[in-house]
Amino acid sequence: MISRPSRHCTVELQALPSRIGQVRRIISAQLRYWHLDPLIDQAALGVTELLTNVHRHAQPDKICTVDVELLLERLMVSVSDHDPRLPTVNNAQPFDTSGRGLALIAAVSESWGVRPRGDTGKSIWFTLPAPPSALAPPLRAVYGATTDGPFRGTQFVALAGEHGHAAARSAVVG
Repeated sequence: MISRPSRHCTVELQALPSRIGQVRRIISAQLRYWHLDPLIDQAALGVTELLTNVHRHAQPDKICTVDVELLLERLMVSVSDHDPRLPTVNNAQPFDTSGRGLALIAAVSESWGVRPRGDTGKSIWFTLPAPPSALAPPLRAVYGATTDGPFRGTQFVALAGEHGHAAARSAVVG
């Protein structure tokens, strides 16, 4: 049986500057694996901004979790930390060098928001629309036995998608 591969990735880390680059590389590699290459720059930028906010502002610790999940036609990225304080979007001035993280996320994402978790923290999330080519299951060729000896005659070829759907055709070989 052919099943759909997992489209969920979780990374738990301490949001230190040295770790943020590592998480960017992990997220980029995961999106490449899922054939979501067009989303890499936006997702990496959003993750960087959220992890930087955890590093700068979260209390009592810098431990957080990054979740990346492909849901229907959307990539959802969230960063959860242990600080129950909710973030605010700053009105950054043109020459400000900080305070633009959530405004950047709002600019590059389809939607974003905050999920409070009471006294245990919060999750900040954003979504990106998945390109249609990434949503179609890849086709895999499955070859059956030939009907007329090895490498001769007609051969059954099934192209099976991830959900087990198959399109059959005959091919003359030999």
